[in-house]
Amino acid sequence: MMMIPAIDIRSGKCVRLVEGKRHRETIYADDPVGVAKAWEEAGAEMIHLVDLDGAFAGSPQNLPVVEAVIKGIRIPVQLGGGIRKMATMEKVLALGVNRVILGTAAVSHTALVAAACARFGERIVVGIDSKKGLVSIEGWEATVPKTDVELGREMKKLGLARVVYTDTCRDGTLQGPNIEAAVRLAKESGLKVIVSGGVSSLEDLKKIKQMEHHGLEGVIMGKALYEGAVDLRDAIKLDRGELKPC
Repeated sequence: MMMIPAIDIRSGKCVRLVEGKRHRETIYADDPVGVAKAWEEAGAEMIHLVDLDGAFAGSPQNLPVVEAVIKGIRIPVQLGGGIRKMATMEKVLALGVNRVILGTAAVSHTALVAAACARFGERIVVGIDSKKGLVSIEGWEATVPKTDVELGREMKKLGLARVVYTDTCRDGTLQGPNIEAAVRLAKESGLKVIVSGGVSSLEDLKKIKQMEHHGLEGVIMGKALYEGAVDLRDAIKLDRGELKPC
C-alpha cells in the first residue's frame, strides 16, 4: 500500500485547507520543491500534488511550480486541480506528471473521461470527493445529486481503474478518514481506491491497511504529516510490517 504525501499549492506556496474552505488556510512552506524533496528523502514513492488555485479557477494556475517539483525529485507525481480538458491533460503529462486526477470533469464531461482512459490508460485517475455521500465538484464549492458509489460505477464502465476518495468533511480535520465509505466504494464499484482526508494517526493507517484486500491501495496524507501527527518513515515501516503502533 502506497503512503503518499500531499502537497497542496496555493499562490505558489504549500498550504492545507480545512474541509477545502479557502478561508481556513494554513501555510506550511514557501517552497513546495523543498517539501517534495523532504518527502522523497523520507521514503515516499509518489507525491500527490493539488493545484488549489486551479481547482477554484477551473484550469491549472501553478504549472511552473508543478514543473519545478517534477524536475526536483525522482519519484512520480500525480496532479489534480482544474484539469478539465484533453489539451490540459496533454500539457501536464508532457511536463512529466505521472498521473492526472480529474474531478469536476468526471461529472460534467463523462465523454472526456472515456476518451482520456482510452488514450492514457491508468495515467488517468478520478478524484471522487464526497460530502455526506454526495459528489462535490468545483473545488468542493458545489455538490451534485449523485452518490459517490454511483459515480464510481459510472467511471468503472468508462474504463477507469482507480480513484482518489476524499470525505470532504474530514479533510484537514485530523478526525480520521472515512474508511467505511472508501471500502463500500471499492467493493460496489470494482475500482481501486486511494483513501484521502482526515488521517490522524498510525492507528488510522493500520485500519486502512487491514482493508487492503477490499481494494484500498493507498493513503494520501497532508495535515497529519505537516502537524507531526504521523511520521512518514513510521508510516512506511507500518506498511512493510516493520512497525506495530502502540
